[in-house]
Amino acid sequence: MKALITGIAGQDGSYLAELLLAKGYEVWGVVRRSSTLQRSRIDHLHQDEHGSNVRFHLVYGDLCDGSSLAQLLFDINPDEVYNLGAQSHVRVSFDQPVYTVDVDALGTVRLLETIRRMKKPPRFYQASSSEMYGKVAAVPQNEETPFHPRSPYACAKVFSYYQTINYREAYDLFAVNGILFNHESPRRGESFVTRKITLAATRIKLGLQKKLFLGNLDAKRDWGFAGDYVEAMWLMLQQQTPEDFVIATGETHSVREFLDETFGYLDLDWKQYVEQDPRYMRPSEVDLLLGDASKARRVLGWEPKVKFGELARMMIDADMEQARRELILAESGYQPQPVRH
Repeated sequence: MKALITGIAGQDGSYLAELLLAKGYEVWGVVRRSSTLQRSRIDHLHQDEHGSNVRFHLVYGDLCDGSSLAQLLFDINPDEVYNLGAQSHVRVSFDQPVYTVDVDALGTVRLLETIRRMKKPPRFYQASSSEMYGKVAAVPQNEETPFHPRSPYACAKVFSYYQTINYREAYDLFAVNGILFNHESPRRGESFVTRKITLAATRIKLGLQKKLFLGNLDAKRDWGFAGDYVEAMWLMLQQQTPEDFVIATGETHSVREFLDETFGYLDLDWKQYVEQDPRYMRPSEVDLLLGDASKARRVLGWEPKVKFGELARMMIDADMEQARRELILAESGYQPQPVRH
């Protein structure tokens, strides 16, 4: 089996590549050409027990460039395509709405248009998002809950969601949406709230930072472990019939609770270090997300394994190692700057 992954250098892409390689796949990852190569999450995949990993390949491409995507798909001819590439930061999408739509919405159409023209169309997975529910119409949210997006990012994801369904119905493609609720890990981007908290908490513990500035502390999210969620992506493409699935833990926790969990693990009182900053508030907020993944449990046999507290501690432990390395540099004369995003 041969799989093509957009966004392979991101959190989900790296975990999915690991999973597919373990299952014997040949994995092709699409990366953008940039002045700085952000590949720390996937560097280890270039090697296996025999040395160079001949089943792992990186190729240059861009979701904004339809011709390059088409050339890659026809050249590689994959069995499965996982579209994980995106401008995925919700707050940033308010500042860069046109770019967000180009990548997150039109990028999906560029892929689907090529796939439908292939002699043997690959199975297609679209990374949809719980942010599509926005101003929620029901709690919890499942596959039947209406969408009310509250950001350019969420609007772009709704567009891609319906385009995936449209191509499935119009051209008989095996194309599915995974509506994934928030999923985190030690590989989460440093500008996302959970990782921003765990990074700052460990640095504060070691005296490398004094304050952490956040936006809405009352926002509630259904947080799971990214390593669990990529298994659900794979399972969706192994079914006989293409269907869309919500992937979630079924628990919701506020940002305040995440602060309690992380700072408490380090024997710190977060109220002494955390300040709210209006710069990090969204123009329109999503207050509560809580997923109902009962269909995924029933049809896919999927269950989340890592619980909320375990996830927070996993992230803290990983970031503490990073903070200790930073402390060694600081003691040698290097002065690190506070983490601000």
